[in-house]
Amino acid sequence: MERKFDIVTDSACDMPEEYYKEHNVTCVKLGFTMNNVNYEGEGGEHITEKEFYAKLREGAMPTTYQVTGEMARGRIEASLKNGKDVLVVAFSSGLSGTAGSFVVASRDLAKEYPERKIRIVDSLCASMGQGLLLDYVVKKADTGASLDETADYAEGLKLHIRHYFTVDNLFHLHRGGRVSKTTAIVGSVLKIKPVMHVDNAGKLVAIGKVIGRKKSLHAIVNKIFEDAEMDENDPIFISHGDCMEDVEYVKSLILAKRPNTNILVNYVGSVIGTHSGCGTLAIFNKGKARL
Repeated sequence: MERKFDIVTDSACDMPEEYYKEHNVTCVKLGFTMNNVNYEGEGGEHITEKEFYAKLREGAMPTTYQVTGEMARGRIEASLKNGKDVLVVAFSSGLSGTAGSFVVASRDLAKEYPERKIRIVDSLCASMGQGLLLDYVVKKADTGASLDETADYAEGLKLHIRHYFTVDNLFHLHRGGRVSKTTAIVGSVLKIKPVMHVDNAGKLVAIGKVIGRKKSLHAIVNKIFEDAEMDENDPIFISHGDCMEDVEYVKSLILAKRPNTNILVNYVGSVIGTHSGCGTLAIFNKGKARL
């Protein structure tokens, strides 16, 4: 069924590039600076995730920047000029000002295009949690649902998209202000691995810790099956910081509990990867309300 409006998102959702093309979604790219070079965003150089993580391992310390109001305006206005309404699924306001940039742009454009409608959904999600919400939104829109019906659906669903993840290196979380330097040092020495999630405010929160990598992977798999609310066709998404061996292990744990699950895997993108580091592994699914 023909979609009645355009869907816009941003690259913090970490979905594969082919997804946007296949599902006719416009993606606005956040960017970062590394070794005095601007990447992605608007006009920045392209870099693959594999290359990005290789540079992190070499000691690069990138800094990121959000979608600006000007960038948001350009993507939304392109649809309005074509006579289409717009639904935006934006990166969590608890982690970035990107959603705010979309809101500001939409307010200005609403005055210039009063006959058109724009809805901004602050996903309160990150990485492929945002991607999972986007996927549900796309499927809803493709049933022929109206803009408001789809946006209201997204608003009702977003706090049921659960994120559970662990990191291999606490120093990246320290750089982003998520843990103290003492915690990073002690944790690294003792091989303490945090178990984290994204809360109702869309922020990263530690909810536990275990000793050792394998135990942390088991912990996040167990978490996604606690209070899960998944129908037979509901997928599970996995994002990772260049650690495919661990991804395969986690997939085997998931499939042992829920055979025939549709699992989509992709990298943690460079913007979020800047703050989470190499070895991050995250799992996303639909469930009961977050903690």
